[in-house]
Amino acid sequence: MKQLNKKIKFNYEILETIESGIVLLGPEVKSIRDGKLSFGDSFAYIKNNEVWLLNLHISPYSLDTVLKPEPTRKRKLLLKKSEIRKLSEKLKKGSGLTLIPASIYQKKKYIKCELALCKGKKLHDKRETLRERNFKREAKKFL
Repeated sequence: MKQLNKKIKFNYEILETIESGIVLLGPEVKSIRDGKLSFGDSFAYIKNNEVWLLNLHISPYSLDTVLKPEPTRKRKLLLKKSEIRKLSEKLKKGSGLTLIPASIYQKKKYIKCELALCKGKKLHDKRETLRERNFKREAKKFL
């Protein structure tokens, strides 16, 4: 039931990950459990000592008749103050660092978001990643 952000390893270099809770409405939880989730260009930012997640697309739950939340609304992430302070210091200190959701999954009865502190890759780094991937694929075929 773990939804992975497949583009993150290609576009970013992951420096650190952290688990956080996410504030959702009932129909959104049901949609996530059904797998109707798209990361797209989602990212997180810190404002007023709170962490917010933007552009995460959660499709409306089909059987819901009353509450239809906006699919890409901003959602609050639940972290401890000390964790938020550490992340904010790292973001201010390091240039080009961003918070990207790496995965969303269910842990017991809660929906969790794994945030990754990332640095964007340059074009030549992406080409190197493609070369390595193709080499591994061809080696697998050969064996």
